[in-house]
Amino acid sequence: MQRRDFIKSAALAGVAASVGASAQSPVKRPESPYMVYRTLGRTGERVSAIGLGGAHIGFGGQDAEAGAIKLMHAAIDGGITFFDNSWDYNDGRSEERMGKALKEGNLRSRVFLMTKTDSHSAQGWNKQLEESLRRMQVDMIDLVQIHEVIRMNDPEAVFAPGGAMEAAIAARKAGKIRYIGFTGHKDPAIHLHMIDFAEKHGFHFDTVQMPINIMDAHFRSFQHQVVPVANAKGIGVLAMKTFAFGALIQANVADPIDMLHYSMSLPVSVVITGMPTMPRLQQALTAAKTFKPMTKEQIATLLSKSKALAADGHLEKFKTSETFDGTSRNPEWLA
Repeated sequence: MQRRDFIKSAALAGVAASVGASAQSPVKRPESPYMVYRTLGRTGERVSAIGLGGAHIGFGGQDAEAGAIKLMHAAIDGGITFFDNSWDYNDGRSEERMGKALKEGNLRSRVFLMTKTDSHSAQGWNKQLEESLRRMQVDMIDLVQIHEVIRMNDPEAVFAPGGAMEAAIAARKAGKIRYIGFTGHKDPAIHLHMIDFAEKHGFHFDTVQMPINIMDAHFRSFQHQVVPVANAKGIGVLAMKTFAFGALIQANVADPIDMLHYSMSLPVSVVITGMPTMPRLQQALTAAKTFKPMTKEQIATLLSKSKALAADGHLEKFKTSETFDGTSRNPEWLA
């Protein structure tokens, strides 16, 4: 490493060490008696255990917008306070619709708002953040996550001098964001490397997002390898792909409510699920209303149903193919 790069890296480490643990005051939001709420890691934030997935609300053309906004309003009325999104979802349409939904009902204060950025450079990260703020018509986002940490060298790029982490820390200091996390869907080893690499730079992630479903326990298991580490370090765990992007529904392996209950029974803060229609929203709300932690016997039964399907990961294509790797198909997003 050249002396100039070493100095920059040391400076980043110093800044991270001084603000690595978010010194934010948790926001109190209304809670419904029909929803489950949990604490998000060591942030102290109370969030709904069911989170609304942002990708699905951007599906369909302009004629689908009114329905998506109505659905988000119904989700909030049902007690959902955690809203997921990403800079790259549907060419920005998901963030735009979410922004309209929150502004139309003056509902921003009732939602813990999260989005994700792809860029590994400070310049690119700042550009994407500003676009997300504009699209969602807000001046602050509660949580921004480094999206798609899916390559073993991604942590090095994010924490490099002039990398995305410099911009994220500066944005938090400026009050544009409150918390910082990361996501990924490829391999638990990459997640563990990201957590370890951050620790070596004196930085503590507030959240980490990963696939959690009844097949994950059998193949490249985030549940077994990453969740215990995140829990031990006070990092809030965000579960996604409960239905393996629909593969488990198509395979008719188990009842959808049971699969949601399974993910909710694990030590996670939020189970983020896609809600493209009102029936899917009602399904998620029913899962929350009827939730009781599953017994060991119930969990074992569900896992026995999925074991054969999960053996080689062919139904978890986000782990075994590039089908879900947006930054691989669009490398310019990383710049």
